[in-house]
Amino acid sequence: MLSMSQEQLGASIGLTFQQVQKYERGANRIGSSRLYYLGRVLDVPIEFFYSDVDPVRAPAMPGGFAEPPAAAFDADPLRKRETIELVEAYYAIADSAVRRRLFELARALAAEGENPPSGPRRRASKRPRR
Repeated sequence: MLSMSQEQLGASIGLTFQQVQKYERGANRIGSSRLYYLGRVLDVPIEFFYSDVDPVRAPAMPGGFAEPPAAAFDADPLRKRETIELVEAYYAIADSAVRRRLFELARALAAEGENPPSGPRRRASKRPRR
């Protein structure tokens, strides 16, 4: 989402991209100090890396640590190129007030899609030009 390669991320915390890949896949454990540095580089709090699920009471993963099927990856809207481009464009808007208005517009449009108006839509009356 940040358009940062594994190589760039690794360089910023003193690792090779292969080490970053191992962390990402879960092949290597990540220490708390490394997690702290990752959070600083990615500008997220450490809590970002932890899920809300209690690992002691979490249900077992049916596939273990196997890679999910490609269809599951494609079905995730946060991994679609369109989503990433939308987020990049949103944060490219320098004026925070404009960004906020765009955000509010998107929320209003989404809410309208969830609750379509009942009955026929009324068209605005056209006034004759003078």
